[in-house]
Amino acid sequence: MHGTPIQQLSLPAGAATLQGRLRVPERARGIVLFVHGSGSSRLSPRNNYVAERLADARLATLLFDLLTEAEEDIDATTAQLRFDIALLQDRLLAATRWTLQQPQLQSLGIGYFGASTGAAAALAAAAQVAEVRAVVSRGGRPDLAAAALAQVRAATLLIVGGNDPEVLELNRGALARLRCEARLEIVPAATHLFAEPGALEQVASLACAWFARHLDAASPPGR
Repeated sequence: MHGTPIQQLSLPAGAATLQGRLRVPERARGIVLFVHGSGSSRLSPRNNYVAERLADARLATLLFDLLTEAEEDIDATTAQLRFDIALLQDRLLAATRWTLQQPQLQSLGIGYFGASTGAAAALAAAAQVAEVRAVVSRGGRPDLAAAALAQVRAATLLIVGGNDPEVLELNRGALARLRCEARLEIVPAATHLFAEPGALEQVASLACAWFARHLDAASPPGR
């Protein structure tokens, strides 16, 4: 199903307009919104690979830029906006509202796939949106979600590379603060970007299984 068409679109987010890429496979059983971090974008090769794998599992995906072009220029110099969890959360909430307003998408269970600082934004937003059923974090910083962690009800999977010790320790601490169904998966010998042979494939397989379990359109929300 790698041939699932990609729709280029613009998303309203307050005064900002964000660019996105939407994939909707036939008989989609859920939709996953991607929340990147660390200066990445909707064109991230890693996230697009995972999105293709999710499409194979009949899950729609929405990848979108969290920052406008002007904001990206600022962030490229200062690296500050990528750590502005409140801003990233607001942008994700705007994309979620847009998703819930689309006739072809509004009946689908919603999941968030967050990477780096985007994982914190995903968890903070999930704590506020009842429709979010599942969250997957790839090499994320869930600790930056702070007090919101205890409010998350969406089933949460934290994926960390075995050779990413600092982030692994932060994820273990975040796991202890979550009160929802939650699990930590360690990909052996993988570093922060999962660039090692087979590492990203393991991330995609874990994410597909987690979302397929929790987002199936026929199942009731786990809330």
